[in-house]
Amino acid sequence: MTEILSHIDSGVMTLTFNRVDKKNSLTAAMYTALADAVEQAERNPEVRVLVFQGHETVFCAGNDIADFVSNPPSTPDAPVFRLLKNISAFPKPMLAAVAGPAVGIGTTLLFHCDLVYAGDNAAFAMPFVNLGICPEAASSLLAPQMMGYHRAAEALLLGEPFMAEAALEVGLVNRVLPPTEVNSYVQVQARKLAAKPLSSLLETKRLMKAGQAALVQKQMNDEATSFGRMLTEPAAKEAFGAFMEKRKPDFSKL
Repeated sequence: MTEILSHIDSGVMTLTFNRVDKKNSLTAAMYTALADAVEQAERNPEVRVLVFQGHETVFCAGNDIADFVSNPPSTPDAPVFRLLKNISAFPKPMLAAVAGPAVGIGTTLLFHCDLVYAGDNAAFAMPFVNLGICPEAASSLLAPQMMGYHRAAEALLLGEPFMAEAALEVGLVNRVLPPTEVNSYVQVQARKLAAKPLSSLLETKRLMKAGQAALVQKQMNDEATSFGRMLTEPAAKEAFGAFMEKRKPDFSKL
């Protein structure tokens, strides 16, 4: 079974997380497939808009922990960081249809999307601290900017989920819909964009993002350096070990 589905129709490339039995958790191979697909979407003149979607019950549960432990992203060119770099610099309109859990990168990639629509069952979480690591995708910069510092601190330091209505309130999502309607609604919005002049879309997006494009890249690089270092430290080893052993982690001495 192909775990990342890619489809192009009417100028819209749709990338579908297709590992529902594992809650669409991502492996290194899936990150590579996604990074390759985003690069193809940028180069392909037939693609005018890019869409990320999952299933009506789950968008993306973050990393597959077993695979993550076996293939830790310890260098800046690791598949996950390659994907993050690609989506952060993607010049064409990028949309996401989110229903069910959106954990870790399932939430942080949304900060780079231009339009995000969520099912009323969506639950967003960035539990990096709980795993003994730090945020990625420049979320340590973009979350406080979008949500305000204290709400971002609640999401990033406590790592607790927040629901669709809260995401709508802080501007992370554009609209909340019934879960069964999210994917189809995003396709309608994507086709609206695909029918507009691409040169105008590209230039407008560039201008909106130009003010902090360099800052976002610097933050992502800083996060990646810290992320790689922290993966080898005791807190992360305890967190991932506890997960694999199905026990509660003990950080009392760390």
